[in-house]
Amino acid sequence: MKRPYIVCHMVASIDGRIDCSMVDKISGEEYYETLEKLDCPTLLEGRVTMEHYNAAKEPFVAADPTPVGKKSLYKAVESDEYMIAVDTHGKLRWPAAEIDGVPLICIVSEEVPGEYLEMLHAEGISYICIGKGAIDLPAAMELVRSEFGVERMAVLGGGHINGGFLASGLIDEISLLLAPGIDGRKGQTALFDGIADMERMPVRLSLQSVEQLQGDMLWIRYKTAGK
Repeated sequence: MKRPYIVCHMVASIDGRIDCSMVDKISGEEYYETLEKLDCPTLLEGRVTMEHYNAAKEPFVAADPTPVGKKSLYKAVESDEYMIAVDTHGKLRWPAAEIDGVPLICIVSEEVPGEYLEMLHAEGISYICIGKGAIDLPAAMELVRSEFGVERMAVLGGGHINGGFLASGLIDEISLLLAPGIDGRKGQTALFDGIADMERMPVRLSLQSVEQLQGDMLWIRYKTAGK
């Protein structure tokens, strides 16, 4: 399978929680400074993270919710870098076709209404629609490489999209900023979350480096076993 080299880059409390509002209180600009050092021009975020930082506040609601039911792809623009949003059911609306000047790609499942894809096309937003019931992440990553030319990318969470990539064997490297704080609240999303297989074995990691940053933060880099 030809796909991009994928780095999961995250900041978490020492108990592994990643709630955005909590993390903002215990970290500074180290997250973005280290992200630049990873040499990943293309970035990917899940629906919850995109909803928090970039998408329009009101969700998309289709007049006809009938699923499109087939694989499709639309490439609006050629670029050396992209912002990718993973949005299984097509809930996010967008104020523009770019985020901070970088073209947007939406990855959705074949459960999205046809109206959602029509909206993206009309607004000049690229999309990959693939997967029955849920997004077929391995197939989507093949298309990100073959159709959009992405060779290296960073996955920036949240926990469920990180868990999805992990469960699919798509993460080559983990870049973790361990922030000097504890969350401890019941039910908060963890760094990797949402994997339903309770018999699944832990993913073994190989430590690459540890660096102490300003503000008592640690930058820890691992490769996944066999990478």
